[in-house]
Amino acid sequence: MHIGYPFRINGSGRTAAASDGDHIRQLIEQVLFTVPGERVNQPEFGSGLMQLAFGAPNDELVAATQFLIQASLQQWLSDVIDVEGVEVGSHDGRLDITVRYIVLRSRQRQVASFIHQGSEGYGI
Repeated sequence: MHIGYPFRINGSGRTAAASDGDHIRQLIEQVLFTVPGERVNQPEFGSGLMQLAFGAPNDELVAATQFLIQASLQQWLSDVIDVEGVEVGSHDGRLDITVRYIVLRSRQRQVASFIHQGSEGYGI
C-alpha cells in the first residue's frame, strides 16, 4: 500500500492508503496537474498543462497538448508505466484527457481519464 494522494486522514484517524493501481493513477494526476516550478525540490516536475489556455481549441492546440502530456508522463513515470497513448478532447472550455498505459510491474493495460475545467480546477 501507498500513501493516498491528496494526503488525508481516513475514518480510523490514520493516513489514508492507496492500492498499487490507485497510486499509479494518482502519480499520473500529479504529473498532469502540477505546474513546473511549483515543487521546491523538483522545480522541473509537472507537465505545464495548467499553463495552457483552452479558450478556443483547435487541432494544433489539441495535438500540442497530447504531445506535452505524453512527453511529461514518459519523463517522470517511465520507470512505472509505458504510455501507449494520450487522447485530448475539448468541449465548452473543458479539457478531457484519457491516458492509456501499461503498468510495468504487472504488464496490465490501464486507462485513466481526467477532466480539466479551465480556471475552475480538475476532476476525475
